Amino acid sequence: MGRELSTAVVAFHEAVGARLGVSAVDQRAHALLAKHGPMTAGDLAKLINLTPGAVTGVVDRLEDAGLARRDPDPQDRRRVVVQALPGSFGDAFTELGAAMAKLADRYTPEQQQVIGDWVARTIDVLKDQTRRLSAAPVRPSRR
Repeated sequence: MGRELSTAVVAFHEAVGARLGVSAVDQRAHALLAKHGPMTAGDLAKLINLTPGAVTGVVDRLEDAGLARRDPDPQDRRRVVVQALPGSFGDAFTELGAAMAKLADRYTPEQQQVIGDWVARTIDVLKDQTRRLSAAPVRPSRR
C-alpha cells in the first residue's frame, strides 16, 4: 500500500505540474519557499540539494507560472530573494484539501489522532531516508 500511496501522490503532483507548467521539484521548491519564507536562490539550492544553476531554472519556471517572484535582497542589493506567491496553485490543492477533509470526517477524533501520528512518523522516516540517500555516493550509470 505504501508504494501505491507514493505513486498516487507523485501522479497527483505530475498532474498539477502539467496544468501549471512546473515539475515536482519546482513544486517542492515552492512549498519550501512558502514554509520558510523568502530566501536567496543559493539558500534554496542548499535546502533542496540542487546546484545554483539548477535552482535558477526552477525559479524561472516558478516565475513563468506565476508561483514565485524575485525581489532585490534588502540586505545586499547585488543578490535577489525568491518568494512564493500565495494562492497560486488555483483550485488543485483547494479541491484536494476539501476531499481529504471529507475523508477525515469518516474517522473519530481518536482515529484521526492515530492516523496523524502515523503520517507524522512516516514523514520523519522519509526525511531520514532522503538524507541517507542524498549523502551516499551516486552510482555511475550503466549506459
